[in-house]
Amino acid sequence: MLENQQVDICIIGAGLTGLLLAYRLEKTDKKVVIIESRERIGGRIYTDSKEGLAPVEMGATWLFDQHTQLRSLMKELELDTFAQVIDRQVIYEASDESPYIHAKLPDNQEVSYRIRGGTAQIINALRQKLERTKIYLNKQVVAIEDHGSFIQLTLSNTTGEQKLVAKTVISTLPSNLLVNTTRFEPRLPRSFTDVANRTHTWMGESIKIALRYDEPFWRKKGATGTIFSNVGPITEMYDHSDYDDQNYALMGFLNNSFHGLSKKERKALVLRQLKKYYGNEVFNLIDYIETVWSRDKSTYHEYVSHVVPHQNQGHPIYQQAQYNGKLWFAGTETSREFPGYMEGAVRSAGYVMKSLELAKSRIS
Repeated sequence: MLENQQVDICIIGAGLTGLLLAYRLEKTDKKVVIIESRERIGGRIYTDSKEGLAPVEMGATWLFDQHTQLRSLMKELELDTFAQVIDRQVIYEASDESPYIHAKLPDNQEVSYRIRGGTAQIINALRQKLERTKIYLNKQVVAIEDHGSFIQLTLSNTTGEQKLVAKTVISTLPSNLLVNTTRFEPRLPRSFTDVANRTHTWMGESIKIALRYDEPFWRKKGATGTIFSNVGPITEMYDHSDYDDQNYALMGFLNNSFHGLSKKERKALVLRQLKKYYGNEVFNLIDYIETVWSRDKSTYHEYVSHVVPHQNQGHPIYQQAQYNGKLWFAGTETSREFPGYMEGAVRSAGYVMKSLELAKSRIS
């Protein structure tokens, strides 16, 4: 039973940061729970997987050589990567006033990597490592109240509300989402909420799409699976076939101005654009998958004013605990390094762990 349960640490959000924090905290004697509003774990890591088909990323996808802490974690979890296929010759559309061309990329392109089996492998591996941590799904934290020696959380779902008491709370939610969907008592400082309201939510405006095929027709002589377009609706697209190169897919991004259309309408526009490059073979798809992240209420909340990508991510105010050291903030938006990447999510977990250890040493 969750009702009136008392724990040492409550983590809000079962994404990469939340699960990694729980994994690290299990090496202490703390009683830890994770509260997740979705019906699944992973947060903005979301791999669509079907037997016999290429796994496709609807959320976080790539990592790079400089993402050292993420790479170290993957080594610890015994996960492998492979290089993203980006053709030297790409399809490029500068404007709708001129035809697309096959352009050549510079030789010094940075290599991006994917996780073998899908990005969700890192989520699955962390979940399997947890032995004592309880994860509660479909429960939204709607109130956080400071009671001096503890924090009381109010959790809501379709059956009503429950209370949970914790000595320490760590939120891993996007900052803008947190301050607009949670009641705080006493209120958080105005300086904090002002920054949070104007912090860009990673993935928030993204529309990710993928199409699975039996054959990689885009690899034919003179063709390419890499697309960059200022015309759209697809703005960029890549070969997204699996590690073994036995199952084939294309994955990319749509201009976010198309979020108001139906899935059927977006699919039709996507196929029309791809037909322009590849011909009628594009209609022989196995399936079409998409995720409109701005419609995910567990990720995105509208901003109070215009926000640009990466705005206020890693702001110093997120490194400061509230409620006399009982309320901490983590997640990729809070990271001082590589905010807006999986690397930032990992580094934020490390920062909070060190801060908790330092606070404990000061008390003792």
